[in-house]
Amino acid sequence: MPQPSAPRDFEALRAALVARSDRLSKRLSQVAQFFLNHPEEVAVSTLVHLAELAAVPPATITRFAKELGFQGFSDLQLVFRERLLGPRLPYAERVSGAGDRDLDQPGVVFGSFVQAAVQSLLRIEEALDRDQLEACVEVLAGTEVVHVAAARGAFGLGAYTVYGLGSLGRRAQLIDNLGAMRGMQVGAMGPGDTLLAMTFDDYTPETVEVVKLAAAKGNRVLAITDNALSPVAGLASHVLYVNEARLGHFRSQVPAMVVAQAMIVGLGRRLGTVDINQNHKNENFVASTRILAKDGRGRTS
Repeated sequence: MPQPSAPRDFEALRAALVARSDRLSKRLSQVAQFFLNHPEEVAVSTLVHLAELAAVPPATITRFAKELGFQGFSDLQLVFRERLLGPRLPYAERVSGAGDRDLDQPGVVFGSFVQAAVQSLLRIEEALDRDQLEACVEVLAGTEVVHVAAARGAFGLGAYTVYGLGSLGRRAQLIDNLGAMRGMQVGAMGPGDTLLAMTFDDYTPETVEVVKLAAAKGNRVLAITDNALSPVAGLASHVLYVNEARLGHFRSQVPAMVVAQAMIVGLGRRLGTVDINQNHKNENFVASTRILAKDGRGRTS
C-alpha cells in the first residue's frame, strides 16, 4: 500500500484528518482531537510530555505521525511550529515553560489568562472563515426563531447570545433541558427555525444530542465549535471554528464571545436595527422596540 503524502501546512493537516476521521482507530482519533485542540502545546512540547497530556502511549503519537505520511513525530511537529511563526512563538514558549508553582499567585493566573486571550484573538483574527460568518448571518436573518444549545462551559456564551439576539428583535430561546425536557424543546422547533449550537472539547453530550435531534427533524443547524472533528461539525450547514487557548483545565472564552458578538452585530446591521457608529446606550433596545411595534408582536423572545 503506497505511503500517503504528508500534509505541508496546518490547514492541509486539518483537511487530511477530516478525510481520515472515519478510518482512524479510537486511539488515533484521540490524538487527532488533542493535536487540533492544543496546537501550541504540540509545537513546543516533547513527545513524552504530549503523550502524557493526551493520555496515550508515546508510540501512539509516533504511529499517528506515520499514518499521516510523516517519517516520525519531529516532522509532524514542524507543521505546528510553522503555524507559530512570527510574534506568537515567544508567547508559546513562555506558556510551555511556566511552572505550576507560579500559578499559585492570583496575579500570575490573571496575567496568564490575559496572555492566553490575546494569543487566541490573534489566531482567530487570522483563521476565522469570513464567508462562513457571512453565511451564518444570512441564515439567522431568514429564520423564524433561533434556538441556542450551549451547556456547561459554553452556557455563558449561549445565554449571552440569546440576550443579544433578543435585543435585535429576533426571537431566541435557550434549549436548557429544564425538567429533562430537552427532546420536547427540540420537538417544538418549527420548520423555519434554526438551531445554533456551541460546544467545545470535551463536547457536552447533551448539546451533541440536541444537534442530532434537530438535524434529524430537518431544521437548519449552525455551529460554533473548535475543529472539523467535532461531533457537531458534520451535522451543521455552516460552522465557525474557534480554537480557544487554555490554562490548565480552564478555557478562555474570549475569542468565542468575540465571534458571537460579531455574528449578532452583523445580523443587526443586516436587519437595520444596529448602528455601531452611534453612542446611545439604549440604541439596541430602542431599535428593537420599533421593530416590534411595526409587526405588532409586542415581545422579544
